[in-house]
Amino acid sequence: EDVIGNDLLMIEEVYALPPKATREAAMGVLGTIFTESSAFHPESFMPAVHGVSRFRSALRASAGTERPTFKKLELPMKTIVAAGMATAALLFSLRAANADVITDWNTIGTSTVVAALPAERGSTGLDLSLVHIAMYDAVNAIRPRYRAYIAQLSTNPTGASPEAAAITAAYAVLRHNFPSRAAALDAAYAASLAAILGGSAKTIGISVGNEVAQAVINWRMNDGRYAIVPYTFGSGPGAYQLTPPGPPSPVGTQTPGIRPLALKDLGQFRAYGPPGLRSETYTRDYNETQLMGANNSTARSAAQTEIALFHTENPNTFWARNLRNFTAGLGLDLLDHARLMAMLLVSFGDAGNACFDSKYTYNFWRPVTAIRNGDTDGNNNTVQDSAWIPLANTPPHPEYPAAHGCAGGAVAEVLRREVGDDVAITFTSSVANTIPHQYAGPDELVSEIINARVYGGMHFRNSMEHGARLGRKVGAWVDEHNFQPLHPQR
Repeated sequence: EDVIGNDLLMIEEVYALPPKATREAAMGVLGTIFTESSAFHPESFMPAVHGVSRFRSALRASAGTERPTFKKLELPMKTIVAAGMATAALLFSLRAANADVITDWNTIGTSTVVAALPAERGSTGLDLSLVHIAMYDAVNAIRPRYRAYIAQLSTNPTGASPEAAAITAAYAVLRHNFPSRAAALDAAYAASLAAILGGSAKTIGISVGNEVAQAVINWRMNDGRYAIVPYTFGSGPGAYQLTPPGPPSPVGTQTPGIRPLALKDLGQFRAYGPPGLRSETYTRDYNETQLMGANNSTARSAAQTEIALFHTENPNTFWARNLRNFTAGLGLDLLDHARLMAMLLVSFGDAGNACFDSKYTYNFWRPVTAIRNGDTDGNNNTVQDSAWIPLANTPPHPEYPAAHGCAGGAVAEVLRREVGDDVAITFTSSVANTIPHQYAGPDELVSEIINARVYGGMHFRNSMEHGARLGRKVGAWVDEHNFQPLHPQR
């Protein structure tokens, strides 16, 4: 308690929390969660307060190590449960209280994308990327430390409020792309600006945000996202076919024609192609998915089923929520937070679109089609099951490469380069009967995603691995060619 006493006092003062409740909750963390594993990173759990968390610094200074461990406290289960619940309430309240405008407008942008009309073609990969590019350029224009992504200002940003600039840039981009959400966006914008004191800083910040937003909007004009591209199905073994429960046409057929956000073109890192139907790789993957991914599988454990279900949440909400929660806990200043989120979402967006470029290049069949027609593949080592049903519904687009692999690989590569190989990560899912998942680093997250889509019966392992490889190449490209410091350290 002596180690964290000063921080707890500061937390009590800033957030007007009862001292006893604050201390009991924090000691519950030390007595239960921190003691479970010597590999646990305290800084990944305690929200940053006033920049880089003093809690983290005091903890390390006291322990004299970069990865402190704690002697396990033997507490009654009732006490542990009560402390855990109090801790959860405390940490969620602290995270909300420390959320900046980057976090706020990621949340608003996500809800806008989810509620958009079908004709507006909302997507996290494209629309949320544009929101974060705009916020990054707006904040960076005021006190630039990195290269601008798009916007070159004519407005003099001297004295501008970076918060007002970021809010306005995000709002204006969303307002343009989602006219059906105008009323909700107007209300959110008014509420966000109301939290900023009036004056010239606010006024200049709004001007900066508007100019940046217009630059982003102009940049993305006629980018191909609204094209109508009909799909012609192939025939025979290996050819993609519609999968139950529908819809009547595959989705994302226009995606290969969308102009990239950062890549030279979407085929820049095109996947190698699916394996031959009589190859050892295909035989291995067919038999694994048939066994582990069946709805009635007896080989799949309860834990593996939970992993599969965890990763069936709508990717629009899953990635947006988990990335904003993770980055909000890193203690970054406003510009570095804007930069990291923009880099993550640009990588996510281009990886997803590049993935669909590969999908509609190879047009490979899904496991549910392959297994039900296993007698047509010319492979004596695959067994047909005409009644086979996957654990999870199959998405309506070709199988190879796997989009979840592409997205996970891209995000993991950026996190590995920008945050570290061994940073602790906690993700949640909105799917019923799932629990928060903790990972020792980005690679562990990708490994679970690969397994999850096999356990769900939607993919073959080779497709997941090739997707992750494609995603990592995209993440590396974005990290190396965009958001670079103006004055690199030597």
